Amino acid sequence: MTWTHAVFSKYNLRGQAVRQRRQERVVVWCTRVGRRPLPATPETLTEYVAHLTLTPSPRTGRPLAPSSIERALAAIRTAHQAAALPVPETKGARKVLVGYHQRLAITKDPAARPRRAAPTTPDALRAMLATLDRATLAGKRDAALLLLGYACAARVSELAALDRADAVETDDGLLVSIYRRKLKRHDEVAVPYGANPATCPVRAARALLAALDAEGRTDGPLFVRIDRHGRVAPPMTRHGQTIGDPAGRITPTAAAAVVTRAATAAGFEGRWTGHSLRRGFATAARRAGHTLERIGLHGGWADGSRALLGYLEKGDRW
Repeated sequence: MTWTHAVFSKYNLRGQAVRQRRQERVVVWCTRVGRRPLPATPETLTEYVAHLTLTPSPRTGRPLAPSSIERALAAIRTAHQAAALPVPETKGARKVLVGYHQRLAITKDPAARPRRAAPTTPDALRAMLATLDRATLAGKRDAALLLLGYACAARVSELAALDRADAVETDDGLLVSIYRRKLKRHDEVAVPYGANPATCPVRAARALLAALDAEGRTDGPLFVRIDRHGRVAPPMTRHGQTIGDPAGRITPTAAAAVVTRAATAAGFEGRWTGHSLRRGFATAARRAGHTLERIGLHGGWADGSRALLGYLEKGDRW
């Protein structure tokens, strides 16, 4: 069986462009060295990992970090599972990866450390909100995205998937229906009113909905594309072909860019991504005395989540 781009499309239904690029790189490498990518042998995986530890990335000029190579192996496993083929043995590949990680650690290479998003603490969130022009539609959207993302401990993919109908205002606040993709379940997250109107997620969502109503958008996505002229869901094309969600829904990448822009405008250093909101919620909730179980339930973390435990351990060490 030949591993082609058509094979990838079967299980890349959610537009996972990054995963597809990882898989395509395997195809290119296998073609060049005369290996068969699907099904891959353990020797092929071992050689491919060794190749990744030595070959500079076109984007950074350095070999990939161990975590990036782990994700490349995960993409290969996914391809085999999607094609109903046995997943190849990775013992040799992982030995190479462990040795690579140890070399980086001994030389104190920053790539040996996991790259984590900076947490959006309440103080940081206020500073980021202060950079927005909330008189504009884009400012209202970005404020609602930051505040709802923080209050729901949502991933950017979950925020981008929200429709207007998923956020229902009640006497007590908002009930937000979120599909937690990693858990494969819908959660109804209660978001109460905030004491300060400027940082209240309920009022921010209300302001966004009113602005969308004024644009004649009474249903559909909650978070939409807005260009620099304030136009909602402007048409986008690439090579003469229409691209983007026809309803104007923003992508997870665009949602993450909202966080990055606001953090940069606030003068923050470090790595600020869409995950900063989720990590910041966990950190602040722990400092406020909430239990691991309560935090995990609210934010849709799996029981015993190592990611959540890592966030809490960093806060607990003080």
